[in-house]
Amino acid sequence: MPSLFRFLTVVGIIAGVIYGVIFSLANFVTPKSREMTVTIPADKFLKR
Repeated sequence: MPSLFRFLTVVGIIAGVIYGVIFSLANFVTPKSREMTVTIPADKFLKR
C-alpha cells in the first residue's frame, strides 16, 4: 500500500504543476491582436 500512496502523490503533484502552468498561461500571457484578411473565391458562392 505505501507504494500506491507514493504513486498517487507523485501523480497529484505532476497534475498540480500542469494545472498551474495552464492557469498561469491563461491568465498572465496576453495574445497580440492583429487584423486578419481572408479572401474567399467566388466559386464558393455559386450554387450548382
